[in-house]
Amino acid sequence: MKKLLSTILSLGIAASAALAANPAISAVKVSDNLDTIKADSALWSKAKFETVILYPQTSIEFNDKKANALVANAKGKKAQIGALHDGKNIAVMVKWADKTKDVEQCMSSDVYTDGFAVQFAGSTKKAQPLPYIGMGSEGRPVVVHLQKATAKVYEPNGNKDVSTQINRQQTGVFGKELADYDAKVASLAKTDYEKVFVAEGFRSTTEVKDNSVKSNGAMVHGPAGWNGTLVRPLKDAYVNLNGTVPVAIAVWDGSTMGRNGLKNLSSWVAINLEGQKPAAAMVSELTSDTKGDAVKGKEAAMTNGCNGCHQMEAADAKSFMAPSLKNIGGYSTSAYLRESILKPSAVVVPGYNRNAHANTPWYNIEKGKRVSTMTDYSFLDKETVDNIVAYLKTLKAEVE
Repeated sequence: MKKLLSTILSLGIAASAALAANPAISAVKVSDNLDTIKADSALWSKAKFETVILYPQTSIEFNDKKANALVANAKGKKAQIGALHDGKNIAVMVKWADKTKDVEQCMSSDVYTDGFAVQFAGSTKKAQPLPYIGMGSEGRPVVVHLQKATAKVYEPNGNKDVSTQINRQQTGVFGKELADYDAKVASLAKTDYEKVFVAEGFRSTTEVKDNSVKSNGAMVHGPAGWNGTLVRPLKDAYVNLNGTVPVAIAVWDGSTMGRNGLKNLSSWVAINLEGQKPAAAMVSELTSDTKGDAVKGKEAAMTNGCNGCHQMEAADAKSFMAPSLKNIGGYSTSAYLRESILKPSAVVVPGYNRNAHANTPWYNIEKGKRVSTMTDYSFLDKETVDNIVAYLKTLKAEVE
């Protein structure tokens, strides 16, 4: 019986592990200036698209019963990623299926919008460990470009012109005068929701408002879903991209009330700039399958009490004592997982989880720094750690 159970366990883990690491993407070198490239530009026919899987972010459960119900059985999404560069700029296109077109509505407070984000590591000198996906980590900053789908939204834009901020039915004008009023409002309206943030750990996310980051993002919806594009310089005050560029992709679905941490996201993906020498260590880290025995890794994880605080697999009971790990293998690199086991305070996720008991905090404050309450497992031998990492990499949702 024990042998049979071991065989079943092995088959289950093997099936999950069959979802191999994301491929490297080649950013094709073009002679055209990419400053003003659009989603429908003929230049994109030169891009070499690769399939990247975006997994549901489930580390912390939302305090929204309806939203949680909508994503209770969320699956991984396939996205097609392509890139171009002209030696000065990099352009990234993300294609993903989404039958519904959900856009930002200035007159509604209960409408959620589709969107996407592209994240760049601020420093790429070392292959590992890269910053934590989403918000970076101390000493390892990230730059996040966020684009939302939006209709025309009027904003005063600093003009302080209150005459155009009232409902058209309250203007007291008709005919041509009303048409002129509508035209003036339309000319002041914003049709682009694009923001750039820098972050170096949780609660550090800061919007860049001083124009020190130049970028151009856009979203176009068609029968197959969304095409999202982003163009930004290879070098500015926050990044110096060359050789191999690690990026992470996130998408939001407004129809499932997606916002903030309710999204699908990838792990770090390697983009090699054509004509430049790739960073071999970086490419290997981001494209190679994990070494280690996942079956032995699960046994070691249980033996060392990981499931006492974490929800390990989707079928496990929820635990609010620590972040859920049921999709951790989909959006975390092996190096990050290894670091989390050996140095749990290197990246501390937000706490305290408001659903957790007050006596089970995720971290304590020591000398002004957050220190994880997780056990330091640096006493484990390398083989055991490799096995646990291999097991954790199998924890990911099915792909739709």
